[in-house]
Amino acid sequence: MTLKSEHWQFRHDRSARLPNFLFEHAWPGMVIWGLLYVSDYALTIICARLYGRQKTIVFEGSYEITPFHQRDIDSLRVVSPRFVFILFLILGLLGFLWILNESSPAPELWQFALGGFIGVQLFIHLRHLRNLVLFRSINHTELVRGHIEYDRSVVLRASSWECFAFSGFFFTLFAFTRSWFILGGAVTCFSLGVKHRRLAARLHANIARTAQSPQPS
Repeated sequence: MTLKSEHWQFRHDRSARLPNFLFEHAWPGMVIWGLLYVSDYALTIICARLYGRQKTIVFEGSYEITPFHQRDIDSLRVVSPRFVFILFLILGLLGFLWILNESSPAPELWQFALGGFIGVQLFIHLRHLRNLVLFRSINHTELVRGHIEYDRSVVLRASSWECFAFSGFFFTLFAFTRSWFILGGAVTCFSLGVKHRRLAARLHANIARTAQSPQPS
């Protein structure tokens, strides 16, 4: 009976130490985010290459949604100066936030920031895996047939709703866990959805403005 009690106590203590290890040291969260960010870019290049080999699904414009990275992704650049710049910029920002967290009595700052950066990467990786399976199926099987083209505004609006859905999932988890880490993921996914929604609205406005402009005779 004593051994069994000690066994469960050990398991409880070990499970309690895992999240504390993530939040009580700067490097675990920074390493996890860095690996996720590198994986994000690598999977984007892989999926963009698979996308370019098929003609079943066509997106208007670039395969990459984020304008800042479109040139590198369109050229399938494996080593991107923009990517390296953002990688070290965010790592520096996380390091600065950790210093603020150390000098502040509120540990929620670090948990919220880390959850924001990691949470949105988990959402992005889910989309990468979906695209990877889809484009591999198109390129290597006959299970996907036909031809479909997506207007750019449709791609952006669909992406925004996916962001909002994942944000709602995180907000639901936060309602039960009260975790600032989860709340950070919810906020960043929601803000990304708003960004894509605004890009779609701006594109729609530009198209409408072009359609209303007088044509040269």
